Amino acid sequence: MRGNTNRGTTTRLRAALGVAVVCSLTVLPPGAASAAPADAGDNRRTGVERVSVATDGTQANGDSSAASIAPAGHRIVFSSYADNLTPGGGGRNEAVFVRETATGQNRKFDWGPAGPGMLSSDGQIVAHLGYRFNHMALYQSHLDRGWWTAYTCSVHACEAAMGTGQEHQAFGVSFRRPETNKRIEIRDAALGGALRTIDVVHNTASTRPSISADAGVLAYQDGGERDVFLWQRTSNAVAGPIEGPAKAASLVQLSDDGSKVVYLSGPDTHVHDTASGTALLVPGVQGVAIDPTGRYLLHTPSGTTGPAPLALRDLETGTDEIVTDRPASAGVDAVSTGGRRVVFTSAADDLVPGDTNGRADVFLRTLR
Repeated sequence: MRGNTNRGTTTRLRAALGVAVVCSLTVLPPGAASAAPADAGDNRRTGVERVSVATDGTQANGDSSAASIAPAGHRIVFSSYADNLTPGGGGRNEAVFVRETATGQNRKFDWGPAGPGMLSSDGQIVAHLGYRFNHMALYQSHLDRGWWTAYTCSVHACEAAMGTGQEHQAFGVSFRRPETNKRIEIRDAALGGALRTIDVVHNTASTRPSISADAGVLAYQDGGERDVFLWQRTSNAVAGPIEGPAKAASLVQLSDDGSKVVYLSGPDTHVHDTASGTALLVPGVQGVAIDPTGRYLLHTPSGTTGPAPLALRDLETGTDEIVTDRPASAGVDAVSTGGRRVVFTSAADDLVPGDTNGRADVFLRTLR
């Protein structure tokens, strides 16, 4: 799933969705985007590089965070308070940046973000939640065609997830009153962009919608009951809780191909196979993200509540590769296809030479 972003006007937009109330949504115009190859990034050497720098290598003069990477590895989106990452600078308000990994060029999207940015599965569209006429909206811009649009999703708060593009989306919407349940709205290209809705009983907690690239599978959580559920387009049915009875769970992410659902329960991570209905136990670690194919799991030690070392586990072989041994953080969509690249945020000043800005920076680790 690309992005899991949320924010409430009284709290905070993932990156990133209460009661059965009809929500008026402005439908986006249809548009096709060419799919990027499995790994369209340049063939740079393995190692760590800093992403939150200007094209000429100038260090960011503000904190940067919340990065995610396109499945093909060719684009990274992150947030920053820096005003020197693109020509012309600008104010020190938080903005969303898209970086081309092959050229190091940055593009700035300063729509007054209310949370981190996210990329569509094909890397063609950048989006983030923001305020529009006192409503919450999902702002989207096509990186190659130049158009942008805003999709109004809520009066009060909204969470959003995006698949291949603007025709594959899920929204969880809540309103100031009444506050008795929550609603997820799925925008499905297979139905000509029509909406499907799922009512979730508990309004006060996040649903963290996570949608596959083709909008065929949706994972979400009932945060009030600590349960994880799975919706399939083919049956239009909801299954769950997938963790079973009498077990508390919280959703991490659905893989982009819809094959795996990562959730946390107690000190362990579970990777649910959507085809077989079985789950792989990954004990003693806290899952953070999964690659688009569902094979590679990014994780930190169990019990982590702040920056911590990151490792990438091959779920087929059970082996780990160290992403960084320094305190770091990462979100969903942090791993490219095949586990080749991982983006993360760290305030450590010894990951790359010449890091003297004293700021939290975004880094890219190329593993293979």
